[in-house]
This record gives sequence, C-alpha cells and structure tokens, in this order.
Amino acid sequence: MDQNMVVLARVRLLSANRRVVRGVEGLWIYRLLTQVEPEVYGSKLAYVLVEASASPLVGEEPERRLALLDEAVEVAKALSTANPYRAKMLARALAARRREPEGRPTEPLASEGREHRAALQEEPQQRA
Repeated sequence: MDQNMVVLARVRLLSANRRVVRGVEGLWIYRLLTQVEPEVYGSKLAYVLVEASASPLVGEEPERRLALLDEAVEVAKALSTANPYRAKMLARALAARRREPEGRPTEPLASEGREHRAALQEEPQQRA
C-alpha cells in the first residue's frame, strides 16, 4: 500500500468537511481507506457504492450497476458483526441488489426499514 496515497485520501476526506464524500472522489477515498481500516471506512464505502449504482452515469449500463451493488454487498458482509453500521448497510445493499433486475431505482435510506428487516432475515439463508 502506497502510504502517500493513503495520506492523500485522508487529507481529501478531512478537507471535504462532509459526513460522507460522494461520487467518484468518495469511491476512490473509501476504496483506498477500506483496504487500510475496513471497519472504519467499509460502511461508508458500501453506502457510496449503492448510491453510485443509482447515478445517471451508469443508468444505461446494467453490468456496471450490478458490479457496484455486488461490491457493496461484499464490503458490507466483510464488516464485523459488532460493527454498528453493518446490518443497515448490508440491508441497504441487498435491497438495492434485489431491486436491480426489476429495473427499479434505489430508494433513499429513510424508506428502507421494511427492507432492512427482510434482508436481515434472508442473510443466514444466503450463507448456507
């Protein structure tokens, strides 16, 4: 891991002065920092990946949307079960991934309470 890139990512993160850095820059920052500290940055990476999958930039490219959502699911699953954001991010990623073949756009976080519970119930079955 190039430590200069890690420092640059942290500087950009701090200078953004936002809770979550979105878009291409956020993807770059969180992908890099998740490699260094997965429990700290993994949930934000999953969040930004799901958000990016709904971007107009990938609107006509279902393969790219699926790749982003698959990455989000894998990142969320890799988080420790003790991580307080794991369940929420995993539910969000799974719900978005489930909606993708139907062609429905992703929904805001506020509307995902039902999907969150459903995803948590489905997760053990997927491991089996």
